[in-house]
Amino acid sequence: MKRIVLFILCLIMVADNLIAQKKGYTKYVNPFIGTDGTGHAFPGPCLPFGMVQPGPDNQDTGWEYTSGYQYRDTSLLGFSQTRANGTGIPEFGDILLLPMRIDQDPVRRIGYDKSSENATPGYYSVKLNSNIAVELTASERGAFHLYRYPTNGARLLIDFQHGLRFMTDSLVLDSDIKFDNDSTISGWVKTKNWVEKTYYFVIKFNQAFKQVKELPRNQKEKAPRYVLDFELKDRTLSTKIALSTVSTAGAQLNLQAEIPHWDFQKVVKAAKVAWETYLSRIQIKAPRKLKEIFYTSMYRLFIQPSNIADVNGQYRGADDRVKTAKNKTYYSTLSLWDTYRAAHPMYTIIAPERVDGFVNTFIDHAEAAEFLPIWTAWGKDNYCMIGNHAIPVIADAYQKGFRGFDAEKALHWMVKSSSENHVNSNWTLLNKFSYYPLDSLDNESVSRTLEHGIDDAAIAQMAITLGKSELAKKYEQRSKNYKNLFDPSTNLFRGKDSKGNWRTPFDPLTATSPMNNPGDYTEANAWQYFWTPAQYDIEGIINLLGSKQALEAKLDSFFSIKPINANKYLGQEAMIGQYAHGNEPSHHIAYLYAFTPRPEKGKKIIKDISEQFYSNTPNGMIGNDDCGQMSAWYIFSTLGFYPVNPINGQYIIGAPQVRRAKVYQGPGNKYTRIKNLNRDGQINHLEIDGKPFKQVYFTQQQFTLAKKLLFK
Repeated sequence: MKRIVLFILCLIMVADNLIAQKKGYTKYVNPFIGTDGTGHAFPGPCLPFGMVQPGPDNQDTGWEYTSGYQYRDTSLLGFSQTRANGTGIPEFGDILLLPMRIDQDPVRRIGYDKSSENATPGYYSVKLNSNIAVELTASERGAFHLYRYPTNGARLLIDFQHGLRFMTDSLVLDSDIKFDNDSTISGWVKTKNWVEKTYYFVIKFNQAFKQVKELPRNQKEKAPRYVLDFELKDRTLSTKIALSTVSTAGAQLNLQAEIPHWDFQKVVKAAKVAWETYLSRIQIKAPRKLKEIFYTSMYRLFIQPSNIADVNGQYRGADDRVKTAKNKTYYSTLSLWDTYRAAHPMYTIIAPERVDGFVNTFIDHAEAAEFLPIWTAWGKDNYCMIGNHAIPVIADAYQKGFRGFDAEKALHWMVKSSSENHVNSNWTLLNKFSYYPLDSLDNESVSRTLEHGIDDAAIAQMAITLGKSELAKKYEQRSKNYKNLFDPSTNLFRGKDSKGNWRTPFDPLTATSPMNNPGDYTEANAWQYFWTPAQYDIEGIINLLGSKQALEAKLDSFFSIKPINANKYLGQEAMIGQYAHGNEPSHHIAYLYAFTPRPEKGKKIIKDISEQFYSNTPNGMIGNDDCGQMSAWYIFSTLGFYPVNPINGQYIIGAPQVRRAKVYQGPGNKYTRIKNLNRDGQINHLEIDGKPFKQVYFTQQQFTLAKKLLFK
């Protein structure tokens, strides 16, 4: 009898395993989506919110190689350990390794077989033209390289001078590299590119190297390149690398905690489990192609921000001091100008356990830097982009009930960051004129004025919630500053000088940006920036235009005026009329049709955007992913709603692109079902738990409490 029971239990376990494999979601992720063209994604392995991202570097400079990789390239420099996902400026690329045959002299680059490339979440492999097979995997803070050589004689280049660079000629400022023994190297390297940072590391080999040779440096180089020779036992060399912002001891601790063994497949399997945990939080019923786009978007969403705290919670802050993070999490690679719009609202739904950590990071950063983060890498602010968009992320979290941070302290830093001058935020000038005069700023005067509005509205909302009515009134009033730049003769927001004169001549269709064609707008034109205040004050925009019918007509014009001089370097990509899906200022605009008499127009455009500008191919993302924002738009729009106002917990109703979905609110078992009975994408009726719902939006609370959303 016992044998029968045991046999039945074994059958049940096998069945459960088969079901788990069948339901797995990593199989739908294609890390090569977005790697060809302007998506600036990369195919290398990483973990959700991990510190390291090992992968191939085809180039170390250039806008097209901001992640180090371009799918169309057929040669590479080697494999570095860190990078950012889908950004517009390169950073990281720390510690480059390139395996070579023992008979090869050190080379700058090497070809590889494109058909041999393979990538899944947590794993990457490729075969070099030198007949060396490379496999990569990762833990949160460590990279694991496995090289298979054609002979037991093996050579490896380690380049500490390497990095993904953009703004400087000399990347490395200083370094200190030590050979601890014949299988371990440790040290630190200080670099300056987008930010000035120091990374600490430890590198371990599973076999001793027989010979070390340092290559000659040029006069500007401050870090070494080494060639290591090995006599292998089985033609295979394994290498583990761990990083830290704090110390080499921190890197050692990270490696020992996360990869204490030499079992490569064990790390691959652990990475897959970690990814399944997050990817399974939204389960959709859809054709294979759509699933691949959707789950790759989910994958990209969770790559960054990166937790840069060591396993013991220590991190190096914006003031370069070592501190200990609450709950051992401190996040960086914060592309907040992009991600406040949809990525962070999505985290509040499907990764709520991370949200308090994000806000506590913002507060800790502010206490070190004297203002909230703008755009950080390795814990340091690069001051890229405009606005102070940690502010709406904090307000959104508090509005949705997150209480794992000090709200009073958060509001203090929100106000201080919006009242004391710092980079790209001249409050003295703004308060004097109630707009930024174009003759007082060399560029972005209109965009800066408008971007501050969303932050001011967020402060007002937070102040109201905390019972500070006078403070709320002040920032509510300041959030209306956009009206001071409204030109009734063009019905657009137009640059104005300190004497009240409009920008002349005025070209509303040509995009501007400080790094390319400076002007009054940030990677956009006047038509695209007109809709920025509509995120938080759609009624104000309707009043400026005169009616909801006028809003509809304005949107009709926006989506039909043909683009001129479309420049991808200015975000003018993936265009429908003046709508440019390739850059974030346009992302909410199609949903504004919900406030017009013809909401179905917006739903048609949303469907067109989803089908035209996303695909399951390497060039399947048009426009930088920007740390998951482009992906977040797709996730929301596939489910049928979007946070036009990313601070008030409301979601504008669109049209689901799938028949069924199940959305889990974090790691527990609570979920909401979405069912779509419509086949042409034109939803005109919504039921929540069987009750008709007639508003154009629902709240986060309504969504999370609901058992079922039925679109008809």
